[in-house]
Amino acid sequence: MTRYARLCACFVATLLCSLPVQAEQFAKIGDFEVHYSSFPSTFLTPDIAKQYQIQRSRYNGVVNITVIDTAADGKPAVAAFVSGKAKNLIGHEKKLAFREIREGNAIYYIAEIKHANEERFTFTIDISRQGTKGALDFQQTFYVD
Repeated sequence: MTRYARLCACFVATLLCSLPVQAEQFAKIGDFEVHYSSFPSTFLTPDIAKQYQIQRSRYNGVVNITVIDTAADGKPAVAAFVSGKAKNLIGHEKKLAFREIREGNAIYYIAEIKHANEERFTFTIDISRQGTKGALDFQQTFYVD
């Protein structure tokens, strides 16, 4: 296995292993499943964070979105327009800047968010693909480890 393949496999494994307790988080939007997770950036290894230009910090979280086409054979990941915001408990909003990451057939949309200890956010993520639009909302509390 090449160094690149090992890094890709490690990144995917890290993302999958770093999901919160409710591991299977997704929302249905038309024929699409939107899988989502958020976790501390420190869950990523330094090599993976560097490769994907994600700042590892006790005060930095990561939001991960994947769009799956359930109507297509094999349920492939598909490209979509992903945007969103996060609002904390006192109403301060932060716009999320998603970046697309492609690894073989996998497509991820990653955004980073700065946070304080025990800061709780309500995320609103807008998804658009081929005329299908929808939104998902979820909450996450981040802790400084």
